[in-house]
Amino acid sequence: MLGSLWRYRGFVGASVVRDFQLRYRGSALGFVWTLLQPVGTVVVLAIVFTGIMQPKLPGVDAFTYTIYLCAGIFSWGLFAEIVQRELNVFIEHGNFLKKSNFPRSSLPLIVVLSALVNFALAFATYGVFLVVIGRFPGWVAVCAAPIVVVITLFAVGIGVLLGTANVFFRDLGPAIPILLQFWFWLTPIVYPLSAVPDFVRRLLAYNPMAPLVQGMQRIFTQGLPPAWESLALPCALAVLSCVAALFAFRSQADNIVDEL
Repeated sequence: MLGSLWRYRGFVGASVVRDFQLRYRGSALGFVWTLLQPVGTVVVLAIVFTGIMQPKLPGVDAFTYTIYLCAGIFSWGLFAEIVQRELNVFIEHGNFLKKSNFPRSSLPLIVVLSALVNFALAFATYGVFLVVIGRFPGWVAVCAAPIVVVITLFAVGIGVLLGTANVFFRDLGPAIPILLQFWFWLTPIVYPLSAVPDFVRRLLAYNPMAPLVQGMQRIFTQGLPPAWESLALPCALAVLSCVAALFAFRSQADNIVDEL
């Protein structure tokens, strides 16, 4: 599988570029639209929640809650984009899957690389913002890289599993975005853990996205490395989900083609 992906690396790279071009074809602002949606969400939530949440965050100043929100929303955005696009990737590219000389595993890879490009652009803008306001965390920012890797692997595993199942059970298509909305609010993105009751905090301990988002927020809000021990569960689930997704996709690849 890896060999075929390497042989088709030119196709994969061209597909990522084409995906980016198609997304913004005819748009005067181009990739700026990638930033406007999460930034708009941050602005709305900041206006609504700043007065409530600002006193509960360390290092309180005029920008603390905005920094906190951006770190969480951009991290969640990467996860949600990969899951939602992988959910429909096989259905949307059914014609490609029917070609015998085409590496089918390249479709999920194209989705991941495209999402990472969008994330890199958004997060680079976030970094510039932190530099301008004098809140860039310095060398600690490199600790965000392993968290991004875990988020990506976890999203790919879940996305490919759901995408494989979605070919046979089309109700997953409209259901998963709704479930992701619930998952978003069950993750400490808008609120810190200190703002919720103890029993809710204990329940959130079972949410694998919580320590990942908290790690990013800790880096950019407090300038501290994440609590690495808290990432053990997300890392394990990311690996397990990828292994399960690979097994499910490879075992059902021919059935997917027949179903499509």
